[in-house]
Amino acid sequence: MKKILEVKDLHVSFNTHNGIVKAIRGVSFDLYKGETLAIVGESGSGKSVTTKVLMGILAKNEVIEKGEILFEGKDLTKISNKEITNIRGKEIAMIFQDPMTSLNPTMTVGYQIAESIMEHQKLSKSQAKEKAIELIQLVGINEPEKRYKQYPHQLSGGMRQRIVIAIALACNPKILIADEPTTALDVTIQAQILDLIKEIQNKIGLSIIFITHDLGVVANIADRVAIMYAGKIIEYGTSEEIFYHPQHPYTWGLLASVPDMANQQNELYAIPGTPPNMLYPPKGDAFALRSDYALKIDFEEEPPFFKVSDTHYAATWLLHEKAPKIQMPKVLKDRIEMMKKEVALNAC
Repeated sequence: MKKILEVKDLHVSFNTHNGIVKAIRGVSFDLYKGETLAIVGESGSGKSVTTKVLMGILAKNEVIEKGEILFEGKDLTKISNKEITNIRGKEIAMIFQDPMTSLNPTMTVGYQIAESIMEHQKLSKSQAKEKAIELIQLVGINEPEKRYKQYPHQLSGGMRQRIVIAIALACNPKILIADEPTTALDVTIQAQILDLIKEIQNKIGLSIIFITHDLGVVANIADRVAIMYAGKIIEYGTSEEIFYHPQHPYTWGLLASVPDMANQQNELYAIPGTPPNMLYPPKGDAFALRSDYALKIDFEEEPPFFKVSDTHYAATWLLHEKAPKIQMPKVLKDRIEMMKKEVALNAC
């Protein structure tokens, strides 16, 4: 597959009244044409900051300390504001998690789609309207001509999110960033939106970066998964490798936290403790204080990436040849078996 985006050793910090927050600490990943890469982690892990850098929408107190973001031969960290503005929306588009904050309540949803088309594609008002109606239909909304004239408050939450997707697709972007796009929706609508994103991707060959805190959400949508914790990617691999053969204790915790809908009597697992304060990044493995499997070296030295397969790597000392052999916890084994069954059912 053709590589469309390459992030290399990205470091981002926030200047605050209390000091410097090390939000992103050496993040690297690739995105290939037509694939979906899911970036998964708790709130504060650095997922959304990474995508803000890609979109060129950092706040004044947010600073790129070093690193490269290569898109079609250009380093997005070094181009002018004008150049990044031309790329944003047209080449790289984004869906935000709350459609009500993404849409202007004083404008019809159709005009909001058409406005983006006129801005980036320089089409006439009538041409833009025609394309906007086509996009409303593409995202699965019936009676598109009628919906074109309606305001956000006249649509359901699921329909509003479909309109946000239509706006993101208005300029035929090459990369779509979906930042927690289903968080504000109920489970049924959530599944519909995920199916819609996958369907549109197959139609037009989009590359997607999917941001979420919930591993269960990406089970049927992601080709590859990157697990983030404390500003770093700590494990990455194909979707199957991450779901069925996880290696990092943090990934174990995320998977064990996925609710078992088939057996609601089971107690919901939660990872103990809280993420570290990134004003004072911890020494060694940032997850060590929350891990039942931490070794002495985890508190002294940061683990490198260990190769599990050609596509699967994890930064945990448990993979060192001298580390003790740890059995995967039973709650995680149960969740993996549950997810395998769910994936098989969804494939039918």
